[in-house]
Amino acid sequence: MGALRRPRPALGRFGGVMTVRRGVGLTPMETRRDVIVKAAVLAEELGYEAFAVPEGWGLDSTPIVTEIALRTSRIRLASGVLSVWGRSPATLAMTAATLQEVSAGRYVLGLGASTKALAEGFHDTPFEHPAAKLRDVVTQVRALLAGEPAQLYRLPGAHPLRLGQRPAAEVPIWVAALGPRTTEVAAQVGDGWIPALMARDHLAASADRLHRLRAATAPDRPALTVAAGPITVADENPETARAIAAACTAWYLTAMGGVYAQSVSNQGFATQVAAIVAANPRPSPRRGTIPPAASPVLDQLAAYGTGDQVGEQLKAWDQAADSVTILLPPGLPWPTIESTLVAAAPPTGPDTARPAPRSARVFAEET
Repeated sequence: MGALRRPRPALGRFGGVMTVRRGVGLTPMETRRDVIVKAAVLAEELGYEAFAVPEGWGLDSTPIVTEIALRTSRIRLASGVLSVWGRSPATLAMTAATLQEVSAGRYVLGLGASTKALAEGFHDTPFEHPAAKLRDVVTQVRALLAGEPAQLYRLPGAHPLRLGQRPAAEVPIWVAALGPRTTEVAAQVGDGWIPALMARDHLAASADRLHRLRAATAPDRPALTVAAGPITVADENPETARAIAAACTAWYLTAMGGVYAQSVSNQGFATQVAAIVAANPRPSPRRGTIPPAASPVLDQLAAYGTGDQVGEQLKAWDQAADSVTILLPPGLPWPTIESTLVAAAPPTGPDTARPAPRSARVFAEET
């Protein structure tokens, strides 16, 4: 495509320009290192607040975060997310402190309990008590980043060591969580919440619940940041955009060990999820389909169509999340990545106060 066409400024309730916070995330199936770095550089140019580098069973995300940090200067860089089964708390703390230095203070550590399939089938680790594991790791990493000695459980007689570099207590820890127990962990000990495949109209109510839980159990901690958004594709042909978004959505609902299918079902879409599973007996990240009867699920989990259509669809997400993080499907050709990033970029204009997300407004009004 030609010169980048930036979105027009968004008007607030009284006609003033409001600041819209947007981020970019990728799926673990995206393994083109050069494309990831190129997308991050463009995201910074377009004014995105954050860029999240995924990790699953393919690329090690931390060297890529380093590469992006050296190619950018403003955008926040997140591990989105590191599994608590794949690295020890000490290794996670060393990684976070190092990346915080490399990025000049722009790093966000994303942690998640991942899935049974990944923990057992890749890391050879029993997937037992994931919420407790998540809480323990977040707590230990935070203590190490604050300069405290390691918490030793297996060998309590050993001499506990501290992080051998400057403490980095300022590193935010955002927690990826969907189930009731892991979302409690996010509310109580996290700095942010990263829910994946959360239905647009369900997000605000879920965020309300976490805000209330945080106020009740961790009243001294800063407000919880909610970073969530849809699978997003912009294309000149709306049907092409829909097909790509549908394939990625179907893959997540049929081939990820059941965790996303269960979550979306619990959000009130059990019938539609069952139809998607039945329509995709051999899941593929690029050839999945969403049958017509299940289209409401796609419209809740994805933003797709022409650039203008995507921009309009994202406005509803802005009211539910603090930072709307669009998710790019894997394997997109570069022109589609570019058009999607341009379409979903935050509107340009002078910074003014952005209306609080619905979750925060409702919480404030009722307390």
